[in-house]
Amino acid sequence: MSVLIVIPARYASSRYPGKPLVELTGATGERKSLIRRSWEAAMAVGGVDRVVVATDDARIQSAAEAFGAEVVMTSSTCRNGTERCAEAIQVLDGDYEIVVNLQGDAPLTPAWFIEDLVVGLRDAPKADIATPVLRADGRTLRGLLQDRKAGRVGGTTAVFGTDRTALYFSKEVIPFTAQDYADDAETPVFHHVGVYAYRPDVLRAYCEWPPGPLEQLEGLEQLRFVERGRQVLCVKVSAKGRQFWELNNPEDVEKIEAMLLSAGIA
Repeated sequence: MSVLIVIPARYASSRYPGKPLVELTGATGERKSLIRRSWEAAMAVGGVDRVVVATDDARIQSAAEAFGAEVVMTSSTCRNGTERCAEAIQVLDGDYEIVVNLQGDAPLTPAWFIEDLVVGLRDAPKADIATPVLRADGRTLRGLLQDRKAGRVGGTTAVFGTDRTALYFSKEVIPFTAQDYADDAETPVFHHVGVYAYRPDVLRAYCEWPPGPLEQLEGLEQLRFVERGRQVLCVKVSAKGRQFWELNNPEDVEKIEAMLLSAGIA
């Protein structure tokens, strides 16, 4: 199946303006922009036919083209990354069977997350989209809870049924658990990894649906699919010792740089 990865990136983030161009120091001391690190993560994925950055900002376009990325310019009216991906496939040539949305704030996304995601969607013909979930250990769960206690929007969590169909996604930590867990202990909480694999027809339909109340309350684009009754497949992925975090707030820079150092990512 032909696979396209789109990396949506916008400059005017409400929580962190200019985030795609923020520089992060890697394990060798080299500083690279967030959008470059996200592009390098995409380029490491096997079985992909094409990788593009989709943006509406000339500064991001210039920076991305400077390090060799293919850029698709999209409109400033896109309300989220899914809408930007939908617009990107309208202007690109090629007929892709799976479109992957690798959001530009997740430079720590391992290649196998996306490879497993594509396999998961391919093997579930009734699913409209697929997204990875990672079981949180005690250390990660505490980080999620500390962010919420401090009033920061950190990671997103997911709950799903026995058939792995998503029931809900939230910026709150769900499901509730009162238990205290050791750093490396498994918990019942699944950290949602902000990557999506879509079938092109449902991606095109997405833009025709108005945002529902849950999407507007949570600020989570994937809830538009859930509210419309479309099947969102949660694909369990394994960290294999790799720490994972998205860059949501300025406070996350130090945390991600420590993870880049620990993983040996240049």
